[in-house]
Amino acid sequence: MNFDMIKQARELKSKMDKTQKELAKTIIEVESSKGAIKVTIDGQQNIRSIKISPDVIDPNKPENLEKLLLKAIKEATDKSQKMASKELSKLTGGLKIPGLM
Repeated sequence: MNFDMIKQARELKSKMDKTQKELAKTIIEVESSKGAIKVTIDGQQNIRSIKISPDVIDPNKPENLEKLLLKAIKEATDKSQKMASKELSKLTGGLKIPGLM
């Protein structure tokens, strides 16, 4: 058994756990449609809040609000995933490890 490999794996896991905790604390705020929709998400893709300007709420056209929300959520999620992927790739040296971003 290669004890150096085991030690390296434990160190990597420790660093990854620390990075995951930091990602959970990292907040990203995305504004869409000129600030009409604001989505706050963390580095682990957990949506923290969604704020909607009353100006974009039209009870006669709910599909417009739905489109704006989907766009804002997608943008926030994409931004969060890219940031998390960048942070995790620093640890893995760019290796694609199954189960990680």
